[in-house]
Amino acid sequence: MAKTAISSPEQIRAAVREHYAAAARAALERAAADSGCCGGVPVSPLAIADYDSAALRELPQEAVLASLGCGNPTALAALAPGEVVLDLGSGGGIDVLLSAKRVGPTGFAYGLDMTDEMLELAERNRIEAGVENARFLKGHIEEIPLPDASVDVVISNCVINLSADKDRVLREAWRVLRPGGRFAVSDIVVRGRLLPAVRRSLSAWSACIGGALTEDEYREKLAAAGFVDIGIEATRVLTFDDLLGGCCGADAGPLAAPAELQAKHGPIVSAFVRSAG
Repeated sequence: MAKTAISSPEQIRAAVREHYAAAARAALERAAADSGCCGGVPVSPLAIADYDSAALRELPQEAVLASLGCGNPTALAALAPGEVVLDLGSGGGIDVLLSAKRVGPTGFAYGLDMTDEMLELAERNRIEAGVENARFLKGHIEEIPLPDASVDVVISNCVINLSADKDRVLREAWRVLRPGGRFAVSDIVVRGRLLPAVRRSLSAWSACIGGALTEDEYREKLAAAGFVDIGIEATRVLTFDDLLGGCCGADAGPLAAPAELQAKHGPIVSAFVRSAG
């Protein structure tokens, strides 16, 4: 794993950005090769397992193809008409578009992403879906470009683990939430000990393993940011096959060594993380 060893947080961010830029380009290429939704086009079973199939059929194919999550935070958040939602790391826009439909014309959904290709794809999907009450913002989840107390719900789908500064992400999420607001995300959590060699692997970070927190670490960081009523519910133990093309669209070669090593010391799970602002 020496060739992929991490030297700085900036290196993590650059690797993650390139990984998701490639995923956005691949989603557009796959969609162009098939006219149905989504017959004949590979979609990660893990990424869409928790979504209602009827709801997915109402979305642009490219939004579904670009989904690299590990759950369905829009269902977890129990969104209501008129609410304002923010999706951290919105990718191709699947959760933003679903959120916009759920909050209705009196509500609004923001998506925040740092990758130009994903933002371009998401905006294309928004227009194709005819969704007017949504907007995609360019920026980092550690520096949310929205005012204090401006949203009712913060969601995210397998993205917070990718940040090298999760304390800052959670403080920012708490800052933009209105009093009584909700934090409802799907994320990757490690049970047991995350090995230092895995933590230092860029391949493992891009595959959502290297940056995973334990349940206790997640609780502590949420509490330190100001959140209350914290709950973490593991939903699925992830296998090596799950991670390939599923969570974060991992590549088999670079991921094989760190995934095999980590499996012996603590399973990787997808989890729902809930708390209140």
